Amino acid sequence: MNRRKFILRSAAAAGGGLALGFNLPFSLSSAAAAQTAAAAGAEINAWVVVKPNDTCVIRIARSEMGQGTITGLAQLVVEELECDWKKVATEQFTAGQNLARKRVWGEMSTGGSRGIRISQDYVRRGGAAARMMLLQAAADEWNVPVGEVTVANGVITHAASQRSTTYGRVAGAAARLTPPDPKTIQLRDPKEWKIAGRPMKRLDTADKLNGAKIYSIDLKLPGMLHAAVKACPVFGGKLVSYDESKLSGRPGVHRVVKVNDSTVGVVANTWWRAKTALDALPIVWDEGAGATQSSATIAARLKEGLTASGEPLAGWQEGDALKAIEGAAKKVEAVYSTPFLAHATMEPMNATAKVTPDRVEVWVPTQNAEASLAAATEEAGLPLDRGEVYKLDLGGGFGRRGGTQDYTRQAVAIAKQFPGVPVKLIWTREEDQAHDFYRPISQCKLSAGVDESGKLVGLHIRVSGQSINAFLNPQGIKDGKDMRQLQGLSKEPGDAQFGYTVPNLLIEYAMRNTHVPVGPWRGVNTNQNGVYLECFMDEVARAAGQDPLEFRRALMANHPKHLAVLNAAADKAGWGKPLPAGVHRGIAQFMGYGSYSAAVAELSVSDKGQVRVHRMVLALNCGHAVNPDQIAAQVEGSVAYGLTATLYGECSVENGRMVESNFHDYPILRLAEMPKVETVIVPSYDFWGGVGEPTISVVAPSVMNAIYAATGKPVRSLPLKKLTLA
Repeated sequence: MNRRKFILRSAAAAGGGLALGFNLPFSLSSAAAAQTAAAAGAEINAWVVVKPNDTCVIRIARSEMGQGTITGLAQLVVEELECDWKKVATEQFTAGQNLARKRVWGEMSTGGSRGIRISQDYVRRGGAAARMMLLQAAADEWNVPVGEVTVANGVITHAASQRSTTYGRVAGAAARLTPPDPKTIQLRDPKEWKIAGRPMKRLDTADKLNGAKIYSIDLKLPGMLHAAVKACPVFGGKLVSYDESKLSGRPGVHRVVKVNDSTVGVVANTWWRAKTALDALPIVWDEGAGATQSSATIAARLKEGLTASGEPLAGWQEGDALKAIEGAAKKVEAVYSTPFLAHATMEPMNATAKVTPDRVEVWVPTQNAEASLAAATEEAGLPLDRGEVYKLDLGGGFGRRGGTQDYTRQAVAIAKQFPGVPVKLIWTREEDQAHDFYRPISQCKLSAGVDESGKLVGLHIRVSGQSINAFLNPQGIKDGKDMRQLQGLSKEPGDAQFGYTVPNLLIEYAMRNTHVPVGPWRGVNTNQNGVYLECFMDEVARAAGQDPLEFRRALMANHPKHLAVLNAAADKAGWGKPLPAGVHRGIAQFMGYGSYSAAVAELSVSDKGQVRVHRMVLALNCGHAVNPDQIAAQVEGSVAYGLTATLYGECSVENGRMVESNFHDYPILRLAEMPKVETVIVPSYDFWGGVGEPTISVVAPSVMNAIYAATGKPVRSLPLKKLTLA
């Protein structure tokens, strides 16, 4: 398999490959290896290892970046395995191990709120298969029918003979059995869950509290060197030259290295020495054509896309929206805009690499270990099976550490120049801000027509903005059209469906790319599209003389799941009930990542125009709720992340480069600014939706609509820090 197919299949192989490979043990080439394996426990199948002390080790394919996926997936396996939750441990495997075992664990990507919803079926079947094999082993030992054997908390019992044993005692025999056909396994009804569906405590908390957790940025290896890098500040620019002689005599500095055509680095015996030497290095850049670009030129290009004609526009329609709006009793029109945003992960980009003539090893915080393996081996000029990726927990991901493996490539490129020596690369915060894959910038023009009775008769939405697919996945663009950018405004039911019924509707996307690199940012396009649609719905409701909640309800009869979360949030918030003087409410609903979300924000605006968000109520229907506490934590995190973007987030462009460089001019929400957050889970038990990203799409519009209620003026651009609200 070549690298390209390897990466592409990692996003599509979650189904069949896993179901066929429950029992593919590693080959043991020596007695020592066999002894080590025995001490580690018996591998029942790819997902479950049982130790002699009855500890059940659950293997996890997905990355952990604070979202709790490790615990959630373990709950799903244990639910079917029926072991003792108090004796559960988890372990991660490597991309190289997965490749060597014919990808028995399937794809290892963690993004798009897919960690649980994409893998839930086959991991549950893995747990169930292991349980069946363990029970069969006990039945064989006792020479009784397996149907007479039961298990609870890892203790197997034969009631008729009053015998019992444990998983640890029969694991060796179970591992030698032929696994059952996964397709024949009957999984437990989620409404009968005992471990899954409950607010179990996270399995990865203790190491974080006592400092034992090692993140990639903490890693120390014998003989390790350290690297800092600097890329051309203008996107698309090139490295011309540098004067290494200016660093002569600096303590600990080993060498200046050319990393690639646009990047230079310094390697030293400590990172600080590498960083300060790089700061002192004279560098000449060819900034290229991008140096002429600015926020103003980009905004003008987007504005042109709002009215352009005669080009392929992505989108869909029902009826004749333009005609209906033109003939309506009342017309409403507005233009909204949202800026570039950086991921600003607390742990900056970093990776440690070691390269020899026949092997490359990388220690990296990655959302896709297989993509890291492909990038590392390609950079090292080695085949896939000559590489290994050791995945460590991430200090934040948000989409930055997925398919875009620039930091992995850089680490390998540098380590190649120091054969056999591990080199740890760490970006500065400034480098991180200057060379992100930003949330795309966009503008949106919306028009609506309302009849004499206040009914919405026509709606036209035109989004103009940058395409992620154009930058990272050109195959996703069909006939010049990119439907991905209309995420949350889709006609088809499923992942991100439009939540209203409008008799005449036209939704369009005009692609307007820039020189700035873009990529997924937590919630991706649902964030902007949620702002555009839901803020405009408030404007139309006001023009129709209706309450924003009731106006929405009238359009949602054919969208019961959208309506259910809207009602749940409104009921919990007490919509329509009196508020303290000066406090106002705003509401929003949206769908993304297979889940339905709604929010009500309560805030006040001071005489000086300062916004204070006091309370937020968010409702989420993700179908099946694996761990309610983790869902609530993810919702709270989406409020913190979403409010940061709403209040402060903007990456502006001047002379082709990003202006904001660190947290002094790209601030994040302070603890004192965090509102009270209340989460309402509305499970419908009939689908598997995401959790990490859906609710962020309703944070900004609910806040913006509350400001509209407070001031009587619609908010049409972000961040709020740039606006005069008094």
